[in-house]
Amino acid sequence: MSRPARAVIHLDALKHNYRLAKSLAGEGNALAVVKADAYGHGAISCAQSLSDEADGFAVACIEEAMELRAAGIRNRMLILEGFFHPSELTDIAAENLDIVVQNPEQIKLLEQTPLRKPVRAWLKMDSGMHRVGILPDEYRAAWARLEQLPWIREILLMTHLACADEIDNGYTLQQLEVFERHTLGLPGERSIANSAGLIHCASARADWSRPGLMLYGASPFDRSHEIEPRLKSVMELQSAIISIKEVPAGSPVGYAGTAVTQKTTRLGVIAIGYADGYPLAPNGTPVVVNGQSVPLTGRVSMDMLTVDLSEIEGVNVGDPALLWGKGLPVNEIARHAGTIPYQLLCNLNRVPVSYSQQVKIKEAV
Repeated sequence: MSRPARAVIHLDALKHNYRLAKSLAGEGNALAVVKADAYGHGAISCAQSLSDEADGFAVACIEEAMELRAAGIRNRMLILEGFFHPSELTDIAAENLDIVVQNPEQIKLLEQTPLRKPVRAWLKMDSGMHRVGILPDEYRAAWARLEQLPWIREILLMTHLACADEIDNGYTLQQLEVFERHTLGLPGERSIANSAGLIHCASARADWSRPGLMLYGASPFDRSHEIEPRLKSVMELQSAIISIKEVPAGSPVGYAGTAVTQKTTRLGVIAIGYADGYPLAPNGTPVVVNGQSVPLTGRVSMDMLTVDLSEIEGVNVGDPALLWGKGLPVNEIARHAGTIPYQLLCNLNRVPVSYSQQVKIKEAV
């Protein structure tokens, strides 16, 4: 028997969520964002699952793109950070990869590096996020420089929303106005919406949307939202009870005794902890044992955590525990832990991953 901690990836749920994103996009296209190993879900398996219906994929860098190409993924693919060195452009052209162009240095390198095969460039505007992108007043000049290059076969117009996950934040509309004003009259398809923009901001649903987090069944919003029941959890983080004991009132639990029992308490220990990627969640964070919610008790350890089983009956060593998944959204765990679901999903370390529709197993790191 192996340690019971594992993540199960439900690829049918991934397909459901992609189809939901496509329906929200209307007549537009949707790039499935599979960067960071598909947010910890396994980029190759996720891309293979979606390859028959995805309009394309988006990755962070050429290494991620080449991994998918080597696995036989031939769909349109966008490198969100673009390229870092002109030597990458040969592979980018040969593998028919799209690139984001987000700074003047990249434009200069493209001007200096003639390509035998033309590529698509997604010219990114910094419309207000102030991370990467061409400043609005410099955007038209940047577009004109790219348009002169015979090895740029198409220029798409792109920006990224900083506050779309904050529904009442008017900054999103400011960004959209800036983008519209500084691209007015420029030809080319447009790409604006991430998951949050796609869900609640109709004016951000342009020719190409870029859904990411929602594909994996998590809401991009920091509070409850009506989209949540329509999303299906793709990852189930599972483990099992490995120890049960009863302790008297006044017993400190775990490192530093951050929880102290108020009455005679039946404690269960689950084989998972922060080394596996589970967060340092506080007392009271829900865990599901045998289908019933129980509270986390005491500090999360490196490879174990403790829950209070006093309110449920019939729990035995070996019984299953769900840390997040169907019935226990990762968003809820993130809220308890004071973090975001992106971090939780991407931070699983040594937990084996299995796929509900594939034989292939991604071994633990």
